[in-house]
Parts: sequence; structure tokens; C-alpha cells
Amino acid sequence: EVHVTVSGGGSVQAGGSLRLSCTAPGFTSNMCGMDWYRQAAGKEREWISSVDPDGLKTYTASVKGRFTIPEDRPKDTVYLQMNNLQLEDTAMYSCKTQSSSWCYDGGVYWSQGTQVTVSS
Repeated sequence: EVHVTVSGGGSVQAGGSLRLSCTAPGFTSNMCGMDWYRQAAGKEREWISSVDPDGLKTYTASVKGRFTIPEDRPKDTVYLQMNNLQLEDTAMYSCKTQSSSWCYDGGVYWSQGTQVTVSS
């Protein structure tokens, strides 16, 4: 079992910034990638961004140009830097280790959620 932790949520005004942290022990030594998701109230969970083990980063269209995924691999941590936040970014955010045979022997692990609330 891998305990993935997420932190950094909070409340911010539209146009502001927040940085979320996602830490998974052994993330680097297991050559893992990480996915970020969010779920707004009354909506389905939505994939928003990923970083693969080689460092390739991808984003859903609604956050491209505003969100980035800095990494600190020595700390087994991936961040979600969120800039120019909009009302529609309000959601519960969580991270998940990517599924691969070498990453935690194929196990997939989710963090708990952290709430991000954007107000006008």
C-alpha cells in the first residue's frame, strides 16, 4: 500500500493562483508517472493533467496555458501550479499514480481530495 498525500487547496479569488502538492513515497525510484483529477459538485471526475516517467506533460484543454506540473523527484513530489484561476476551476482535486507494470508493481494509488474554491 502506498500512501499518496495531497495538500495545498484553499480559497482564492478569480485570477489568483494556488499550488497543490502530491507526494507518493517511492514515486521516483519506481519510475512512476502521476495524474491530476478534479471533481466539481454534481459533475463527473475529470482528468486535467499528467506527467509521465520521462517527464512528458499533458493537459486538458480547459487548463492548458494556466496550469503546469512542476516536479521535485528527489522529494517524490509532483505539484499542480494553477494560475489565473476561474470560477469553473472550483472542485475537489486529487492525484493518482499512473498504471504501469513497473510503477509499484502495477498498483494504482489515489490521494485523498483537497478542495479548491474560486470566488468572484
